[in-house]
Amino acid sequence: MKFGASTFIWVSPFSGKTYDLFDKVKDFGFDLLEICIEDPSTINTYEIKELSKKKAVDVLVCGAFGPERDVSSEDAGIRESGLNYINKCIDFAAELGSPLVSGPMFSATGKTHLLSKSERQQQWQWAVENLTKSAEYAGEKGVKLAIEPLNRFETDFINTTEQGLELVEKINHHNVGLLLDTFHMNIEEKDIANALRLAGDRLFNFHACSNDRGIPGVDNIPWESVSKALKDINYDGPVVIESFTTEIKEISRAVSQWRTLAPSQDSIAQEGLPFLKKVLMS
Repeated sequence: MKFGASTFIWVSPFSGKTYDLFDKVKDFGFDLLEICIEDPSTINTYEIKELSKKKAVDVLVCGAFGPERDVSSEDAGIRESGLNYINKCIDFAAELGSPLVSGPMFSATGKTHLLSKSERQQQWQWAVENLTKSAEYAGEKGVKLAIEPLNRFETDFINTTEQGLELVEKINHHNVGLLLDTFHMNIEEKDIANALRLAGDRLFNFHACSNDRGIPGVDNIPWESVSKALKDINYDGPVVIESFTTEIKEISRAVSQWRTLAPSQDSIAQEGLPFLKKVLMS
């Protein structure tokens, strides 16, 4: 396993002004920095790749799916914009050596519409159609897609591992799998460990987060059973801590995080990492 930290713990958006995060995660002992592509214009792949090599910290690419990046939108122009954005993230991943692009790429985060059966079927059709195109493009670039189910408060579409696998099966490309996040799973799954086993070899990325997005291990997540489940499916992919900073109001509003969850943002990563290494690698 390689352990990573999300740029969202400290900053939004990631840019040339926040390259110091490479030093931070290296000093804390992480192998990976998961970079969220909020604004593609802030991403200089040459500079990031050089830093990645210099600091010996690999890069993972994660997408940010706002209202204008919705591949299952009723608006054809927005669907096209969403597809173009995912493909741009794939380009970045290929240039940076990231094996995958992760995120809830099936819809816009925060979109919660009460749809009729026919409307929902249409949403599925648009999501499958566009993500199939992205899967084909990603395959040409040697990149995988890791689709992330979100909890019911952040999407009305794909909430569970079972639903995520249904989407993966409909897309039907070997390079498409899941990103599962214990924060969301704690809300939506009957049994987190069994949901991980259900994902099996389709688990491409794993966010090891506390139930309140604070310090992993200072929470109610059943980490011992999570560890056993990951061993049962022979998971050896990325393990990433993701949280968000309340200092950036747009992010606080987007993820409904209204209070600080740890003594500092550093402590979420710095204290969470040794706990996860101990519980997941023992």
